[in-house]
Amino acid sequence: QVQLVESGGGLVQPGGSLRLSCAASGIIFRFYTMGWYRQAPGKQRELVATIATSGSTDYADYVKGRFTISRDNAKNTLYLQMNSLKPEDTAVYYCSASWTTTDYWGQGTQVTVSS
Repeated sequence: QVQLVESGGGLVQPGGSLRLSCAASGIIFRFYTMGWYRQAPGKQRELVATIATSGSTDYADYVKGRFTISRDNAKNTLYLQMNSLKPEDTAVYYCSASWTTTDYWGQGTQVTVSS
């Protein structure tokens, strides 16, 4: 049974930081391209960042320079370090695992940026 469990969300003030984690089980983690997506109320889910099996990373323009995606294959865990948070970063953040035509998703963790 595949599980992706996100954690680390919460309420933070503008300019603050959060670190999200995604613990994976039921998959051979190192084989999967991992990603973070987000969905704000009334909007479509959008890409935040991805990290390939090689460790190469890709970021959406709106988070470049502020967010850092990383993975620990020994711990089967994906991370997203979020700095300089803005109110527009408020959303539910989802972890994804992709391999060929197979995609898995976590249940999401809420991030709210507000003063």
